Amino acid sequence: MEEILKRMEELAEELNKHSYNYYVLNNPAISDREYDKLYDELVKLEKETGVVLPYSPTLRVGDVVLPEFQKYTHRARLWSLDKAQSVEELREWHNRNLRLINDYNSTHEDKLPKLKYVITKKFDGLTLNCTYDENGVLVKAATRGTGEIGEDITAQAKTIKTLPLKISYNHVIEVHGEAIMTKEAFEEYNRKTEVPLKNMRNGAAGALRNLNVKETARRNLSAFFYDVGYNEGTPFKTYREMLNFIREMGFYMDDYIVVCESVEEIEKEIDYIDGIRGDLNYDIDGIVIAIDDIRTREVLGYTIKFPRWAIAYKFEALEATTELLDVEWNVGRSGRVSPTAILEPVELGGVTVKRATLNNMDDIRRKGVRIGARVFVRRSNDVIPEIMGVVEDSLEGSREISPPENCPYCGSKVILEGAHYFCENTLSCKPQMVKSIVHFASREAMNIEGFSEKTAEQLFEKLEIKSISDLYRLKKEDLLTLEKFGEKKAQNLLDAIEKSKNCDLASFIYSLGIPNVGKKTSKDLVKRFKSLDRIIKATFEDLLQVQDIGDIVADSIIKFFAQEKIIKSIDELLSLGVKPSFQETQVVKNAFEGKTVVVTGSLKNYSRTEIKGKLESLGAKVSSSVSKKTDYVIVGEDAGSKYDKAVELGINILTEEAFEEMLRG
Repeated sequence: MEEILKRMEELAEELNKHSYNYYVLNNPAISDREYDKLYDELVKLEKETGVVLPYSPTLRVGDVVLPEFQKYTHRARLWSLDKAQSVEELREWHNRNLRLINDYNSTHEDKLPKLKYVITKKFDGLTLNCTYDENGVLVKAATRGTGEIGEDITAQAKTIKTLPLKISYNHVIEVHGEAIMTKEAFEEYNRKTEVPLKNMRNGAAGALRNLNVKETARRNLSAFFYDVGYNEGTPFKTYREMLNFIREMGFYMDDYIVVCESVEEIEKEIDYIDGIRGDLNYDIDGIVIAIDDIRTREVLGYTIKFPRWAIAYKFEALEATTELLDVEWNVGRSGRVSPTAILEPVELGGVTVKRATLNNMDDIRRKGVRIGARVFVRRSNDVIPEIMGVVEDSLEGSREISPPENCPYCGSKVILEGAHYFCENTLSCKPQMVKSIVHFASREAMNIEGFSEKTAEQLFEKLEIKSISDLYRLKKEDLLTLEKFGEKKAQNLLDAIEKSKNCDLASFIYSLGIPNVGKKTSKDLVKRFKSLDRIIKATFEDLLQVQDIGDIVADSIIKFFAQEKIIKSIDELLSLGVKPSFQETQVVKNAFEGKTVVVTGSLKNYSRTEIKGKLESLGAKVSSSVSKKTDYVIVGEDAGSKYDKAVELGINILTEEAFEEMLRG
């Protein structure tokens, strides 16, 4: 029995280490098959012995239904933060800190250091307080609750794969984190459930407050960690030291940690984070600004409600409720007839929102959306807002949404294919043809200069252009019959069309409008297959070998080129003189070819896009996170935690000057 228990301990330790590599470092050390083999061995031994170690990874499946929630008294209070919604409020807070520190320094010999603030993201999830015993084992996870007493959600929290079940620390400690649901987990859950979640925050909170722990596991939560609330070991001197400790213990942390010394610097960070907020795959609702020096924190102390040494800057909400007035059906270039919600105008993230996407009828039915009801609307960055769900008590008097039987533009019969409705009239349905022509002529595609949507509409209506290939049959005398087309404009358009015949293959592939294939994927396809014929003939398995192409994109490409009319259209374009070409760029031998490079901080001579493009042209792979596989880290001003991690792992660190020196090499 002793040997079996020892083997179980070894397996649990090894599996937890592999989970850390996979979920936290994004750097797996073994294959899924090898992991499953070890995991299955542990499950078998647990069944034989009836023993489950408190840090066993098998606990993450959550195969238990609890009778009720138990209360848990936190060892140290979890404080809420005071909030600011303007830079002026931040300035007042900063000046108050300066005044208190100056008052202290004027009467004490042990002077407090110059103010430094650590800026982190404010995650919009559910706060976790995780307690580890003197053996480093997770013994309790609890909600914030009142700040002094929370609810025991240990079983639920153990389903979070980024939460370590055991750490290398032999003192009792409480670590704070925020449980969140990523966009990927949210969308995956909503695809498979009968009752969809309305937003990611509710998804996370509802999962952790669910007595059926199996349901918690289904939501595939993540968690970011950012604070130590109680520690019986050596006290920390600075917040940055504390954050480094949290990372070293194997907790999942966000890469964004920035030090600021002035309100002006903080304001720049607010603008930066607000700008990238919509691109993140998790929700944040602001930033947290905390004093770095722990002794300064102790001197400043607390009000009745908040610590004086930290404040949260809140962004404008990206979610609101409003009335759904009507539904408008629009036709895209693929012929898809899609619903768009017409809303009672509502302010959202500084923008007045009047329309929102509804995806398809399946989506409408799952969310229970009805005309006349109030709906939850969410806006991410500049993307069209989306309806996430319906306010249940607003359904009285509302009416059902019905799909059209005929195309709203050409009157043709609408047919259902899968989850979407389509107008089959590809030749005479104006929106389809106009949007296809505009896409074909766009800068990223065939780059036909001087081409606009108005021009496309005139070509369709007046000259009866019914296919892309008809563009290459246009005559000057025909163009001169169009509104605002004189001799010069007509000739310029014909010249631009002629010039487009000599195009690069990636632009041609993109111009075809293959579903789910953007310009980057077009480039990846060309880089892999090197000819149009080989792309057309590529098998599903061939396509999956291309970087960043998964099942959905591969399936879209296969189905697209399987259509006889598509192949006929391509052949027609080639016969009219369109010559897509591919020239493989030769990477000059250099120190970065085949290397993995991470860039952190602000560079003087390159924007983030420019340095990425430069490195890729050198044959390097640009990564967003530092791991043992990273070869170089290029650092600029205000380099953050990625720099610290590179130092810790002994990775080659280059300044911008050293990088350029190596290029001159």
